[in-house]
Amino acid sequence: MTRFYDIDDANAALPDLDGILTTLAEQRAELIRLRDQVTADEKPEAEELRRTRLRMQGLIDQMAAGVARIEELGVTLRDIPDGLIDFPALVNGRQVWLCWRRGEADVAHWHPVDTGFADRRPLSELV
Repeated sequence: MTRFYDIDDANAALPDLDGILTTLAEQRAELIRLRDQVTADEKPEAEELRRTRLRMQGLIDQMAAGVARIEELGVTLRDIPDGLIDFPALVNGRQVWLCWRRGEADVAHWHPVDTGFADRRPLSELV
């Protein structure tokens, strides 16, 4: 069953989500750095390659746990680098997404469920 958020509930969840999203972005950057390191080295030592792969798998597992925490809240993660998430909401019987991006002070935008970030609008236009 879908949990629907109102503005106050969505804003109350932001501190926890901001922490998770910041960690996910850092883990993603580290994973990319390790991947690039492995692919740049033409003949990595077997032991070094094994350690790097284990570290990469550990990062993947940690990221999966972070994504699962977000999903448990009933929030949809759209983009890790930008920290973009959508909260499901009901407005006058119509389902919409309350849209937030890491770095924004609070939830101040929304968009229809069949569109995305490019179509987000200020909450003042939500009727």
